[in-house]
Amino acid sequence: MDESYNNKLSLVKGAKDIAREAKRHAAKKVSKVVNRAADEYSSQRNYSQFQNEDDDDERYVHTQHDGNARFPGENTNDEDGEDYASDATEGHDDEDEIYEGEYQGVPAHSDGKSRDGQVSMGQPVSDSLRERKELEQERLAEEEELAQQYELIMQECGHGRFQWQLFFVLGMALMSDGVEVFVVGFVLPSAETDMCVPNSGAGWLGSIVYLGMMVGAFFWGGLSDKVGRKQCLLISMSVNGFFSFLSSFVQGYSMFLFCRMLSGFGIGAAVPIVFPYFAEFLSREKRGEHLSWLCMFWMIGGIYASAMAWLIIPHYGWSFSMGSAYQFHSWRVFVVVCALPCMCAVVALTFMTESPRFFLEMGKHDEAWMVLKQVHDTNMRARGEPEKVFTVSTILSLPQCFLSSIILSPPFSLLPSPSLSSPSSLSCPSFLYYISLSSLSIVWFTLSFGYYGLSVWFPDVIHHLQSDEYASRVKIHNDERLEDFTFNFTLENQIHTNGVFINDRFISMKMKSVTFIDSTFQNCYFDDVSTVGSLFKNCTFIEAFFYNTDIDDSKLVGSRVINSSFHHNKTGCQMTFDDDYSAYWVYFVNFLGTLAVLPGNIVSALLMDKIGRLSMLGGSMVLSGISCFFLWFGTSESMMIFMLCLYNGLSISAWNSLDVVTAELYSTDRRCTGFGFCNALCKLAAVLGNLIFGSLVGITKAIPILLASAVLVGGGLVGLRLPDTRGNVLM
Repeated sequence: MDESYNNKLSLVKGAKDIAREAKRHAAKKVSKVVNRAADEYSSQRNYSQFQNEDDDDERYVHTQHDGNARFPGENTNDEDGEDYASDATEGHDDEDEIYEGEYQGVPAHSDGKSRDGQVSMGQPVSDSLRERKELEQERLAEEEELAQQYELIMQECGHGRFQWQLFFVLGMALMSDGVEVFVVGFVLPSAETDMCVPNSGAGWLGSIVYLGMMVGAFFWGGLSDKVGRKQCLLISMSVNGFFSFLSSFVQGYSMFLFCRMLSGFGIGAAVPIVFPYFAEFLSREKRGEHLSWLCMFWMIGGIYASAMAWLIIPHYGWSFSMGSAYQFHSWRVFVVVCALPCMCAVVALTFMTESPRFFLEMGKHDEAWMVLKQVHDTNMRARGEPEKVFTVSTILSLPQCFLSSIILSPPFSLLPSPSLSSPSSLSCPSFLYYISLSSLSIVWFTLSFGYYGLSVWFPDVIHHLQSDEYASRVKIHNDERLEDFTFNFTLENQIHTNGVFINDRFISMKMKSVTFIDSTFQNCYFDDVSTVGSLFKNCTFIEAFFYNTDIDDSKLVGSRVINSSFHHNKTGCQMTFDDDYSAYWVYFVNFLGTLAVLPGNIVSALLMDKIGRLSMLGGSMVLSGISCFFLWFGTSESMMIFMLCLYNGLSISAWNSLDVVTAELYSTDRRCTGFGFCNALCKLAAVLGNLIFGSLVGITKAIPILLASAVLVGGGLVGLRLPDTRGNVLM
């Protein structure tokens, strides 16, 4: 009895499936005829006429639970076997039905009820595992079809003037990110000296900027998936430009930190938005190469910052003051100049369009079609083919249930899964998806930790070598006695022990790295004396006269002052770069290290689509880790500079390929959120790398070398296990 009943149910179900499939094929044939008629009609109709039509004239399809499309007011009785069809102006009666204006690329929306192979929001899925698998396979096939359709549209639009315009505009935004990173290191010594920052507060500037960039990356990345790429990037770059400019004028260190933190918060949006934004205007064949070329602007930002620091900061004369309360030194001019790329990016972004992929995800088909037509027409005019018509008339869309889940999903969520168009692809949360996400996070963290850690360690080691060499040339004077002598020249790198100075005059002079120990100054006259790194230890001043000097209690360590007077002492922290070529040398070293990235950028751009993203990512990180072992032989400045250039040149390919993989791995509705999360990990690793590697300078070489090598090689091996995205279309 049960077997007979089950056979009967199976027969009925099979008959329904056959009938549904036959009706679907019949509807598609009708759809082709109607679409052809609509295309002929649209070719004779001006597009501007459609813009003047009222939105209420659009008629949408009402869908029944059995998967058959009905217009409002149509008979829904199927028992008499009648065939329902609408006239040519209203569309036909199935899921491929068109409505007035579909020639513009605006497909009809469902009302949220279920269709074949789809489940509406709030409706329970069948308990049958087989039906759930079929539903999932149908959804995957539909998403794949949409992705392939967009890929064909981008191929028809071509690659030309529009992409190159967007390339330079987004390049300016990415250049601003590179400038922001380098500004921190260049301004840090000057700002802390100018604002009299104690040793306990030193170093906060670098950490606070990276903290702002970390929060900004995650915030703006998640927001751009809900609000739009262009709008979020425009607002964030405006925030960065405003507070960067404002920070050059504030006087207090705490206010300066606050402005730089907000500046970092704004620029944190650059990387998470720029790469997805540009990738969504590129076809599959162009994506890897041109995203790699875009990475060059980060290097250009570093070169720009190094060159401007080299030209501006050491010129102490480029400053002015308004009394003793307001000082505007050369490093502040440098901060203003470094805000210019950001301001240029803001102006240029106002003329760009939003990503059509984002419009489609939000269901704004009119706007998406218009953007794609603009891309097509701009490129065709540049090719000398203005008469070529944009032939796309229909853009498929996600079902209403999936579209609603995208719009209503919470922001800053990394679900759904990455868009992998390979046999191992996943489109719903699963164990393999979380493995891929974890692997990607590990690669971002390890590469950032090793790169930023060594970026701090290299200059500090070079400075340590310079200090050792400088200390080896110190001049020591013991038991000297001078009477009625006038010092009107610079004293540098000297140590005076047990000296006696009687009736001597120190007039309009400078002391740089000079230390007096157990010395006596009797009836001496100090006028317009500036000291840099100089101390008086256990000295005695008898009837001495100080006028317009910066000698105060901080310089008199354990010294006695007897019957002496101080008049019009210099207040605040004194800055001077006169005859200080070490500042030039630091900026020049950074300039060389940044310039060494150029060959790696060119190689990665040319080979990205040939050898693959993962091979380049893993190979670059492993080679960078191996190159760290050669640091054992870095016993001189020239050798360390060479190793810095070699390391930067090898590691840049890993950065470029990682940016490309991350942009291709996530689906459109989570692409910027995922990129922002990874970039936030990058900044967290940068802070940890700065702290750990900076604390080991001058102590040991073994720990930084072994740590950097292990982290980079391990991250490179993990990167080889990431899903290959070279042949993927953006989902």
